[in-house]
Amino acid sequence: MPRIVTSAKVNLALAVVGQRTDGYHLIDSLVAFAHVGDELAIEPAEALSLTVTGAFAGDLGAADDNLVLKSARLLQQEAERLGLGRPGAAIHLDKRLPVASGVGGGSGDAATALNGLNALWGFALPHARLAELALTLGADVPMCLKGRPARVSGIGEIIETSPPLPELTLLLVNPRVPVSTAAVFAALDRRDNPCLPDLPVAWDGLDHLVDWLAATRNDLQPPALTLAPAIADVLSALRAQSGCRLARMSGSGATCFGIFATWAAAEAAAKAIATVRPLWWVAAGGTARVL
Repeated sequence: MPRIVTSAKVNLALAVVGQRTDGYHLIDSLVAFAHVGDELAIEPAEALSLTVTGAFAGDLGAADDNLVLKSARLLQQEAERLGLGRPGAAIHLDKRLPVASGVGGGSGDAATALNGLNALWGFALPHARLAELALTLGADVPMCLKGRPARVSGIGEIIETSPPLPELTLLLVNPRVPVSTAAVFAALDRRDNPCLPDLPVAWDGLDHLVDWLAATRNDLQPPALTLAPAIADVLSALRAQSGCRLARMSGSGATCFGIFATWAAAEAAAKAIATVRPLWWVAAGGTARVL
């Protein structure tokens, strides 16, 4: 089976609008996916196994706790429930995205594994069932399973397809500072913020999208800044780049994104930032679009 590159999840806007009695927070987010991410290779095998390499492999915990392996075991259990036996696979993860960075690296890996194993094992499980399984792995996994621009609400399980995004490139920058999602949510001043504005029927170009985003926010950005002040340096570096239309933190951080109109502008900005901040993680990627 060919190697599969996952797509980094980017919260272009994120409102925290409530909290359930079980502790889960309710969100309202416009999500996009940048074509930069980890890489998975999945091959047929008698038993289930996972190997991990890559720039950020050392930041992961034990392989047994990896979401890729958990998703594979979950699909094995589904196979047994359906009387399809207990298939195996040899999975290799090339960990290219920073860990605990707000771009859904682990969630994207889990979603990619679910899709890949569903195909490899010939189960042909419908997307709706895969999404149910995905939600048991984490609130971000269903949106990563979809992998297309979307407005996401609830705890992450309500996914409404967004109008196709205009042409743009996202520049992702992380100061290599891990941020605990739980700690960021715990530091919120309020959990009943207003929802995002209604989405348009269609985006009338990049200016329209940027203007819409400018009237929104990421409610997790202020508490994340108190926990990881380096995020402010990242945002300043992005905003200082020629052609950056908007800069904001994604998810619970610490990765931030800049929106650029062209790949050339994003690449130039990436080189400029990497020159001044060689220890930061910097990557540009075009957005996945609904065709």
